[in-house]
Amino acid sequence: MDAKLLLLLLLFLFDVSFAQMPGFVSLDCGGQESFTDDIGLEWDPDTQVRFGEAINISVANETRKQYMTLRHFPADSRKYCYSLNVTSRTRYLLRATFLYGNFDNNNVYPKFDISLGATHWATIVISDANTIEVRELIFLASTPTVSVCLSNATTGQPFISTLELRQFNGSVYYTQFEDQFYLSVSARINFGADSEAPVRYPDDPFDRMWESDSVRKANYLVDVAAGTEKVSTKLPIDVDRDERPPPKVMQTAVVGRNGSLTYRLNLDGFPGFGWAVTYFAEIEDLGPTDTRKFRLVLPGMPEISKAVVNIEENAQGKYRLYEPGFTNLTLPFVLSFRFGKTSDSSLGPLLNAMEINKYLEKSDGSLDGAVVASVISKFSSSDWDEGGDPCLPVPWSWLQCNSDPQPRIIKISLSKQNLSGNIPTDLAKLSGLVELWLDGNSFVGPIPDFTGCMDLKILHLENNQLTGELPSSLASLPNLRELYVQNNMLSGTVPSGLLSKNLVLDYSGNINLHEGGKRNHVYIIVGSVIGAVVLLLATVVSCYFLHKGRRRYHEQADLPEESLAVQRFVSSKGDAPKETAHCFSVNEIVQATKDFERKIGSGGFGVVYYGKLNDGKEIAVKVLTSNSFQGRREFANEVTLLSRIHHRNLVQFLGYCQEQDRSMLIYEFMHNGTLKEHLYGPLTREKTISWIKRLEIAEDAARGIEYLHTGCIPAIIHRDLKSSNILLDRHMKAKVSDFGLSKLAVDGVSHVSSIVRGTVGYLDPEYYISQQLTDKSDVYSFGVILLELISGQEAISNVNFGANCRNIVQWAKLHIESGDIQGIIDPSLRNEYDIQSMWKIAEKALMCVQPHGHLRPSISEVLKEIQDSILIEREANATREGNSDDMSRNSVHSLNMGSLDLCGNENYVSFDESIARPTAR
Repeated sequence: MDAKLLLLLLLFLFDVSFAQMPGFVSLDCGGQESFTDDIGLEWDPDTQVRFGEAINISVANETRKQYMTLRHFPADSRKYCYSLNVTSRTRYLLRATFLYGNFDNNNVYPKFDISLGATHWATIVISDANTIEVRELIFLASTPTVSVCLSNATTGQPFISTLELRQFNGSVYYTQFEDQFYLSVSARINFGADSEAPVRYPDDPFDRMWESDSVRKANYLVDVAAGTEKVSTKLPIDVDRDERPPPKVMQTAVVGRNGSLTYRLNLDGFPGFGWAVTYFAEIEDLGPTDTRKFRLVLPGMPEISKAVVNIEENAQGKYRLYEPGFTNLTLPFVLSFRFGKTSDSSLGPLLNAMEINKYLEKSDGSLDGAVVASVISKFSSSDWDEGGDPCLPVPWSWLQCNSDPQPRIIKISLSKQNLSGNIPTDLAKLSGLVELWLDGNSFVGPIPDFTGCMDLKILHLENNQLTGELPSSLASLPNLRELYVQNNMLSGTVPSGLLSKNLVLDYSGNINLHEGGKRNHVYIIVGSVIGAVVLLLATVVSCYFLHKGRRRYHEQADLPEESLAVQRFVSSKGDAPKETAHCFSVNEIVQATKDFERKIGSGGFGVVYYGKLNDGKEIAVKVLTSNSFQGRREFANEVTLLSRIHHRNLVQFLGYCQEQDRSMLIYEFMHNGTLKEHLYGPLTREKTISWIKRLEIAEDAARGIEYLHTGCIPAIIHRDLKSSNILLDRHMKAKVSDFGLSKLAVDGVSHVSSIVRGTVGYLDPEYYISQQLTDKSDVYSFGVILLELISGQEAISNVNFGANCRNIVQWAKLHIESGDIQGIIDPSLRNEYDIQSMWKIAEKALMCVQPHGHLRPSISEVLKEIQDSILIEREANATREGNSDDMSRNSVHSLNMGSLDLCGNENYVSFDESIARPTAR
C-alpha cells in the first residue's frame, strides 16, 4: 500500500514538473488554431489582431507548426501592435521570433523596428530567408498590459512568426535600475553542451533558451584555447532556486586542460552598459591534492581580474551552483575574455554557463498618453486605439506629435469617421494641440471650452449636429487662425471677440446663429483687410499653378511613350537617346574642356576630361573610346540608367553628347578624385584619411547602393563596384559612379542571367561561376571595398599579401578569423580608431564576401552596421577629447562575487581598445 502511494506521489510530481507555468503566453502569429507542441507548450493563434495578413510559409528542415505561418503588415508609416496582459510589478521574459521564408516572393530581405510600448527594442534585419531571428527582453511590468509593435519598414514588410511571454518568480533578474531600464538579452550560453539544440522548457521551467556552445556563428564563440575539453555528469546539481540555470545546463561544462579557457564573441546591441553573470559548478571528481583556482581576465580591466574563483569553496560543496557576476558593467561589441588558472592551482578553469544582457533605457512616452486614452474610451469602436504609445516610436495614424523627448500631441484628424455623442471634453486637456479636425461626424451637444489649448490654431467642427452657443472663450485663444463651425445647430450671437480677431471664420448654415442683432448671411468673415488680401492672393496663385499643371500634363500626354519611360528610350538600332537628359553639342563640350586640355582619369570606357560650362559649373566629360556596338550599348545603358536615378550619393548626371561619331557623358565634377587614390594612390602622400572619415565614406557609398537596390523600380545592380568608382566631392562626401555595366533587375526574378563583367578582385565568385547576377553580387564587391578601407591595401596584389595570397579577401579572412585584426589595419591610421568599430566593420566585410550570395547580408544591413560603427567611433573620439557626457562619467559598476565584496567607487569600469585585442587571449 505504501509503495502504491509513493508511486502515485511520484507521478503527481512528474506531471507538475511538466505542467506549463502560469503567466505563459505563446502566440502562433498567422496561425488559425490552438495546439500543443512537442515539448508541451500551448500555442494560440493571434486571431485577435485586427490588422495584417496571415500567410503560410514552407522552409526546408523546419517542421515546427508555429513556424509554418506568420503575420505580415503593410510597409507604411504606422505601427502595428500586439497587446499582452501582464501582472503589474512582475518580471517577464518577452521573446519575438522572425522567419522570413520569402513569404512575399520578392527576395527583398525585410528591415523594420520592434518596440515595447514607447521604447524602441531592436531593429530586425533579415539576412537569410531560412534563418530564425530571435529577440528577447526581460522587463518589470508596470501596467496591466504591454504592447509589442512593429513599424518603420525600410525594406520589405514588417512581419512576425511567434510572440512569447514567460513569467518569472520572485526576484530573478532584479536590478536596481529596472524602473528605468529593460534587459535586452545578448547571450545565454550553455558550455559543454552535448548537442546543438538549446536547453529550454521543460528543462528550464521559465523556458529560457540556453544556447549550445556547439553552434558556430560568425565571430561567436571563436578563438577557443587549445586543450579545451567538454565534461559532463549525470549527478544532480543543487542550483538552490528554480530561477537559476536548470540542472541540465549545469551538468555540462568546458575545462581548460592547458590552464586557459578563451573565447571571443559578438554582443548584439553593445557597446553599452550590461549585466553579466557566469555560472560554475564543480562536476569533476578532484583528487586529494587537486585544486582548481582561476581568474577572469578582461584586457584593459585589471580590477576585474583580481578575484580568484575556487568553485568548490565558493559554492560550499561539489555539485552546487556558484554565480559571480556584474550587475553594471561596460562591455564592448566584440568581447574577448579568458579564464586562467592561478599559479598555485593544479587544474585548469571550468565554465558551465554564462548570461549577458544589455541595459535598454525605457522611454517615458508621450505626456498625453493618459488623456488620449480617456478620449478614445468615449467611442464605441476600439479601432482608435492602435496600441502602444500614441506618439512613440511612431504616432498613431490619426494624430501627429511634436519632436520633444516626451512628445505632445499637436494634431488630431478624425474627419468623417461616423463619430457620435458629445465631443470629449478631455480634448481640451491636450495643451500642445495645434490642429483639431472633427468635421463631418454626428457630434451633438455644446462645443467644449478649449481655453486649455493655448496653441490651438485650426479648429474644424463643421457638418455635425452641435447645439448651444458659440463659446466666447474661443476668442481668448491667442493663436487661433481658422474656426469652421458651419452646418451645425448652433444658436445665439457670434461673440464680438471672434469678429474682431484676425481669423478665418465660417459659421454659415446655423440658422439660429447671427451677428449682433441681425441674421447673418456672410459665410466667411476675415478679421482684417490683410487677411482678405492674403486669401485672395492665395486663391489666384493656386488657380495659376493648377492651370499650369494641367497644361504641362496635356503637353506630356502628347509626347511619345519612350520619353516618359526612360528605361526604354534607346531604340534597337542603337540610336541616340530621346530628349530625357540634356543633350550637349560637341562645340559646347570642346569649349567647356578647352579642346579636351585637362585629362583627369581613364578607364575601360574611355578618358575623362575636366571642363567648365559658361555658367561656371565644373563638369567631368567621359569620352567613349570605342564606337563599337558594345561601346554604344554601354553608353546607351548608362544614359538610360542615369536619366532615371537621382540620389545625393550617386554622381549627378548632367547630360550627354552624341554626334560626329563621338559619344560623351557629362557629370558633375568631383573635386577630390576617387577613393582608390586616397587609400593607396598618389593622394596618400598628402594626407591619410582618418578612420572616422573612411566610415563616413562607406556610409555614403552604401546609401547610394541601397537606393539602387531598394529605391529604384525595377532595382538596379551596379555590377562594377570598386574603390575607383567611388568619387569624393570638395567636402569629401562620397558618391557612386560609373553605371556602364549596370543591369536592371527583373521583378519577381531572383537573378538576372548575364555575361560576366566586372573587375578582377571585386568580382563575385558565385556570379562568375553561375553567370547569374543578383544584388548580392554588389554586396560582395562592397565587402572588398570595406576591406580596402580597413587595410589601405589594393584588392589584388602580387606582393602585399604573402606568397600564398594574391587577393585581399583571402588575406584578410586569414587574419580576422584567427583574431589578428591588427595584422590588417592600415598602419597610417596610427592607432587613432576604436577597436570595436574596426571589429564591427571587419566582421561585416567577411559576411559580405561569403562565397554564396544567400549567406551575405543585404546592403541595408551593411549600412546599419556602418552607422553603428560611426556612433561607436564618435563616442570614442569624444571620450579621447574629454568631451563625453555619457552616463559612464558618474556610473559605478556593481560586482556580485558571492561572499566576496569587491565593489567600490574606485572600481569604475570603462572599456578601452585592448579588450578585443587577440593578444589577450
